[in-house]
Amino acid sequence: MKLNKIVIFGVGLIGGSFALALRKAGAVSEVVGFGRSSSTLDQAKELGILDRIGSDAAREVGDADLVLLATPVGQMPFIMEHIAPSLGKHTLVTDGGSTKGDVVGYARAHLGDKVVRFIPAHPIAGAEKSGASAALADLYQGKKVVLTPLPENSKEAVARVRKAWELCGATVSELTPQQHDEVFAAVSHLPHLLSFALVHDLAQRDNRDQLLSFAASGFRDFTRIAASSPEMWRDICLANRDALMSELQQYAAELYILHQALENNDAAKLEEIFSLAREVRSAWTPQ
Repeated sequence: MKLNKIVIFGVGLIGGSFALALRKAGAVSEVVGFGRSSSTLDQAKELGILDRIGSDAAREVGDADLVLLATPVGQMPFIMEHIAPSLGKHTLVTDGGSTKGDVVGYARAHLGDKVVRFIPAHPIAGAEKSGASAALADLYQGKKVVLTPLPENSKEAVARVRKAWELCGATVSELTPQQHDEVFAAVSHLPHLLSFALVHDLAQRDNRDQLLSFAASGFRDFTRIAASSPEMWRDICLANRDALMSELQQYAAELYILHQALENNDAAKLEEIFSLAREVRSAWTPQ
């Protein structure tokens, strides 16, 4: 598959890496970018991510093969509303949002009958760094991308978006939007919430500096994701609020079991919990 032209809104880690990966695969002829920061756009052009910085989004999407929305999810409704009337007859739209229920809702509200050409996606390839300088041609190599196709999508449209991500080196899976949000509330959104919470707890203590001076690899590994964007994770948590609250409630119940085991000096219960956790974690190999 050869894409003559793609338009990317948001040329940071996700959008920039998408462009670089397709370039590396020889699968795109022209990349046009839009964003809120002129300095980021200039940098993206200097780094070879973009061929051109767009000036008129409505005009650019008219003859694009593919449009990628790689902005924070909260910006997507405004972009969708702006480009919907001008989308070309064969132009497909996908996104890189970490939540899908809200994005699908925005698409139905703002793309109108063009929603048939919107195939939602979530690349599982985040990092703590952001911006055009963080983009990597091999970011998606061997990583998972989840598509959450809509009932309105044609098989051909889904296949084209799937192929684009596969050309980036990704392994593509499919879930419904609801399944997606439930899964990632458990394995992504909850861990981020817990990591932020632990660091926030220590940050408020009078002996914070002393505590951090003795923190080692366990603390480093557990809290690595607390270095992520506060604004982005604020929006993700609120967007997936219901599923995340359910997971948080279940985790709180698990903590209470541990609390009781400690209170009762129940060594057998602690070992039972730790053993199962160790067994599952040892057998898990991230893809």
